Amino acid sequence: MKNILLAALALIAVIGVLFYVISSRNDNDLDYNKPTTEVPTTPTATSTATSTATTTPVTEVDEKREAVATIGKSVSGTDIKAYHFGEGDRELLLIGGLHGGYSWNTAALAYELIDWLKKNPTVIPEGVSVTVIPVLNPDGLSEVTSATSTFAAKDVKGTLAERTDSRFNQNNVDLNRNFDCEWKASGTWQSKTVSGGSAPFSEPETKALRDYVTKYEPSAVVAWYSAAGGVYASRCGDSTMPATLTLMNKFAAAAKYTAYEEFDYYEITGDMVNWFAKEEIPAISVLLTTHEATELTKNQAGVTALLEGLSR
Repeated sequence: MKNILLAALALIAVIGVLFYVISSRNDNDLDYNKPTTEVPTTPTATSTATSTATTTPVTEVDEKREAVATIGKSVSGTDIKAYHFGEGDRELLLIGGLHGGYSWNTAALAYELIDWLKKNPTVIPEGVSVTVIPVLNPDGLSEVTSATSTFAAKDVKGTLAERTDSRFNQNNVDLNRNFDCEWKASGTWQSKTVSGGSAPFSEPETKALRDYVTKYEPSAVVAWYSAAGGVYASRCGDSTMPATLTLMNKFAAAAKYTAYEEFDYYEITGDMVNWFAKEEIPAISVLLTTHEATELTKNQAGVTALLEGLSR
């Protein structure tokens, strides 16, 4: 009888252990088709090498984002607009018009992409959103055109040489020298000395972008410039994030541009996309081939490839 009782107790103990193990596995197994609420504060080498969608913290958005929002104002008080599409947590941020009227085709391309996204909302996968800031330097753009939506070369006045001053904002600051990555008060553009402002983010236009990025923490960024015909990785320091290289190669392959891991034609200080790198946000510069063409089809392909990557 004693042996039977001991055997029964042992059997009960074994059943209890098995129940505990099974319960623990059910609690800890992750469903990879369902997002987890745990967000890493710092990207790991493994996550950045495999996906651009897991490299930055995801910002919780309590309210529905406005389709068109004013994120700040220029020196003259002109609104800086952001156009938002989709409601996913993984945001692709697209930026044009940083150099105003000098690189007007980057703003024209951004407006064309806005029209494309309005007509083709299904290109944005579930869980992903897109924000387009078509003109970060509206005062510079207004010097060559009055357009505030899709426009073409016929709507732009002056030759390229005559449009040089419209690269800067109304404080005569080169906004692409005013960001907090290796900033200097005097920067270089080609062979010219340009103003980087009195301090990083001294200009209302760059402050507007900084505040937007701080609030929403995009997962990846594409900024357009002209003209060189290539895709350039961002870097602030001695190395480039693996996720940035993935972003660069994916966009370049789809858009059929040449990919470059570094812009080294001359010293760059206070650069916008390099500041994104400092913030550990994968970002690339796409330099259009000329100062006139928008190369819409190529860039649609590049954006589509990034959206597909973010959906995984």
